[in-house]
Amino acid sequence: MRTNFAFGRSELLLDLPEGCNYRVLEARAAVPLHDPAAAIAQALDAPIEGPPLSELARGKRTAAIAVCDITRPAPNREVLPPLLARLEAAGIPRDGITILIATGLHRPATEPEIREICGEETAAHYRVLNHHARELGEHRALGITASGTPVYIDERFVSAGLHITLGFIEPHLMLGYSGGRKLVAPGLAAQETIKVLHSPRFMRDARAVEGSIEDNPLHRELLEIARLARHDFMVDAALGRGTPRRPIAAVFAGEPVAAHRRGVEFVSRVMLESLDQPVDAVITSAAGYPLDLTFYQAVKGVTAAAHILKPGGKILLLAACEEGVGGAEFARILAEGLPDRIFMEKIAGAPVSIDQWQLEKLALVTTRAEVLYYVPGLPREYYSTLWGKSFVSPEAAVHALLGSLHPGAHIAVIPEGPYVLARCEALDYAVH
Repeated sequence: MRTNFAFGRSELLLDLPEGCNYRVLEARAAVPLHDPAAAIAQALDAPIEGPPLSELARGKRTAAIAVCDITRPAPNREVLPPLLARLEAAGIPRDGITILIATGLHRPATEPEIREICGEETAAHYRVLNHHARELGEHRALGITASGTPVYIDERFVSAGLHITLGFIEPHLMLGYSGGRKLVAPGLAAQETIKVLHSPRFMRDARAVEGSIEDNPLHRELLEIARLARHDFMVDAALGRGTPRRPIAAVFAGEPVAAHRRGVEFVSRVMLESLDQPVDAVITSAAGYPLDLTFYQAVKGVTAAAHILKPGGKILLLAACEEGVGGAEFARILAEGLPDRIFMEKIAGAPVSIDQWQLEKLALVTTRAEVLYYVPGLPREYYSTLWGKSFVSPEAAVHALLGSLHPGAHIAVIPEGPYVLARCEALDYAVH
């Protein structure tokens, strides 16, 4: 069976040998909009709930807009121009508008990346600034959540008269779905806030997984933080299939809680693939560029696949990892080479280190399943520290996977990785 997997900036074509029972899982219903510009205008002027953006902006002198960084394929270049035009038409001067790259603890965006994120014209004519989570002095203390998380949010966002976020909605490995409140925290939060949000208390909660919103404690925490930061208006897109940029399939705007909920309902419907029984193995991607830029981000392909796997099953991850490992802290932890179970024990009661949470989520899978990797951009010195075997070619990885399975094994094939919300009726959805 010939299959194209999303991989880097293009695709990876693989021939999967006969002898196994393959099932391809795809988000088939996320059809690109015929006129995305009209859909964006409609969303801004007739939001799902709350006043239109122009009405919210009237009488304000400043606005802050949080946008995703380079690791997310959010359609900022399409959404920003009409949004900015409405802000200015309502009376907010151009020099009163600040666009903040909601990096969380990721590295700052470079100048070329800012142009890619925002578009050439927007980057040239508006103030676009990086968020710096490690600089506590650049944040305002907003109190403590009911569960005890200290809240520090970028002062430039908090001090603005109007608070807006632009993002997109996809399944998220710990938050259920991305978008909305996530652009405030962790996107614009200080590391003192982010570390608590990514502590084992949340990471090991069985409800903090892909597709889980209603009872997800991390989702509730972020909603509370967004309220403290006075999140006024959001615009989130759902994305369809396509390369190199994913087209817009739907737009959701307005009062952040209601608009995000409507977006989640749409995404959960169009991306959901259900199986009656768990599979023996999964061959998956990390959804290609920009989601597979680093191994840190590519972990999401593994965690998403785990929900349909038999106990002791196998996962093959295909991810380009053009920028290698990820952040310096993540690289350091990975290089230590601790076995997954020992790593989990080590961090259970220790102070939270930056980026430990991504390996924690990976360990929750590798302690229950065997993971194989084709990650050519990851430097070879890290191969021995991965919790699973790495291969120098995709063909070798597929051969190793299939050679370890019994004839007629059931294999799920997920060409777009975490863009598909795969679930199995016979399994508990949570990965413990």
